[in-house]
Amino acid sequence: MIKVGVNGYGTIGKRVADAVRAQPDMKLVGVAKTRPNYEAEAAVRKGYPLYAAIPEKSDAFRNAGIDLAGEIDDLVMQSDVVVDCTPSGIGEQNRELYRRYDTRALFQGGESADAVDASFNARANYDVARDDDVQFVRVVSCNTTGLSRLMAPLDEAFGVEKARITLIRRGGDPADASRGPINDILPDPVTVPSHHGPDVNTIFPDLNIDTVGVKVPATLMHLHSVNVTLSETPTVDEVRDLLHEEPRLFLVPDIAGIGGTGQLKEFAMDTGRPRGDLWENCIWDESLSVEDNDLYLFQSIHQESDVIPENVDAIRAIMDAADQQESMEKTDENLGVGLESVFGGVRKRITPRNADD
Repeated sequence: MIKVGVNGYGTIGKRVADAVRAQPDMKLVGVAKTRPNYEAEAAVRKGYPLYAAIPEKSDAFRNAGIDLAGEIDDLVMQSDVVVDCTPSGIGEQNRELYRRYDTRALFQGGESADAVDASFNARANYDVARDDDVQFVRVVSCNTTGLSRLMAPLDEAFGVEKARITLIRRGGDPADASRGPINDILPDPVTVPSHHGPDVNTIFPDLNIDTVGVKVPATLMHLHSVNVTLSETPTVDEVRDLLHEEPRLFLVPDIAGIGGTGQLKEFAMDTGRPRGDLWENCIWDESLSVEDNDLYLFQSIHQESDVIPENVDAIRAIMDAADQQESMEKTDENLGVGLESVFGGVRKRITPRNADD
């Protein structure tokens, strides 16, 4: 059993904790919070041992009637791996704490790539985290995760000469009242490329990719307009068959009548997904188009949840507890990843070309 601690129990942390609990080869040691808010109370209600992320604030939890299992040092000391889900920039500050106890740690995409030994995406570069010398791994951001999942099979099957992506980004998460824009459309950033392309290059160093970002007054999901110039000229059906084989890519069929991100979220809730989460890239099947060597498509990315399977796989990878395919299949099965069956589709398991490397 891999003993896992989660430092930070917010949007990503609470989802990681639930995902770890669903894995039979992992044990959730506990979760850490900075203050006794509704999320801390929810963690205790779920039976998760709760630790004070800031020891000086331990009394605040007790005064609020919330029992603590200990403080952050206790959580780190008991864990084989800590998944750091703290706000951007805080994870890097926590590295010394993890070093002190020789505990491996995973960070989220908001941290700098320079703060870790490797950036990680399960489908694209799983083995990078399996090196004995790797202590700190960064699970890349939601958008980088979505783009990496798409580029990996396309590059393996057809070769990618150039990728051009426009990212229409949500203004803030549903529960994040402090962020906007409320009524605006912003180039974000106004310079080209946006940070997303260079971030994808932490996974695919040689990929020729340009990205631009636009922030819109929405909270549900991101939308990517994708144009990929391929080395070969596949048919639309060949691209469709390739993407259909990827468990973490969901080809949204026209028959579903799903026209946008709001209906995608409604669909996720109607199918019983926890919190209405969509762990998969949602690619509109009808958007697939090939003109000469250029592939075009639209995909939507649920910013709150698509990195959750990646964190689970990164735990196994950094502990060298499973190979890529074994870990991804375990994660997907235990979480319930894969939506094709809702519409009667048959999902094939991945066999990456480099599986024997």
